[in-house]
Amino acid sequence: MKLGEKIRYLRIVEGALRGFGREMTQKEVVRAIRKELRGRISQSYLSQIESGARPHLTNTTRTMLARFFNVHPGYLVDDPKDFHSELISEVGTLEDRLELWLRGGAERFRRDSELGHALETIAESGDGRRWLILAGLILETPGLAERLWETLYSDQVNSSTGSAGRAGKGGSRCPG
Repeated sequence: MKLGEKIRYLRIVEGALRGFGREMTQKEVVRAIRKELRGRISQSYLSQIESGARPHLTNTTRTMLARFFNVHPGYLVDDPKDFHSELISEVGTLEDRLELWLRGGAERFRRDSELGHALETIAESGDGRRWLILAGLILETPGLAERLWETLYSDQVNSSTGSAGRAGKGGSRCPG
């Protein structure tokens, strides 16, 4: 993956982690870096990085972007041709690759503890494929996902806060 693609991907992830429901714009990243890290980077420089016009970063910029996106600075370089981030070879089974992908997702979304936990739980199940297919079937069945969310999630929230009963129709809603 090229550096520009990585920055774009990180903007998408960061937007999701911050609850935007969309990618962060380059301007939002610039403003957030200024506010949160007291750092400076221009939107045009960020645009040049993403477009590939600037294929390399200064060490200062790399460190600042790594801190902002919470990644290792070494991630912010072009990957060598034919580079694969997976730890298993092509010989690995589909389930092995799916488990690694789920664990990677859990790590990427660790700031969202509920989502990270859900991905980790699916990965640990030993049958992630089955549970993801089930999630798809649930979402395809009209009204089922919402009923399950109201029943299971609101009970979980109520039991952790010590509240009695279910939230019912006015209770928690499935995000998104």
